[in-house]
Amino acid sequence: MGLKHSDITAILGPVDETLMAELLATGATASELAEAIAWVNNDEALIGEGRHLPAGRVAALIDILTPEEGDEEL
Repeated sequence: MGLKHSDITAILGPVDETLMAELLATGATASELAEAIAWVNNDEALIGEGRHLPAGRVAALIDILTPEEGDEEL
């Protein structure tokens, strides 16, 4: 089942409507969003554990959640 507004705010806290719409549009699940957050916040440790970089919806979420240079981090 895809993400709901309540899933996103439970995981990320309050977010603006643009980010909310982008996340909902991925069709990802709450567990995929949680995995993407783990990668955004701690990618070196996950790679060190031998995990492969994610693909598909998790990768799309990572792209959305990764701040571009000059932007604030989540």
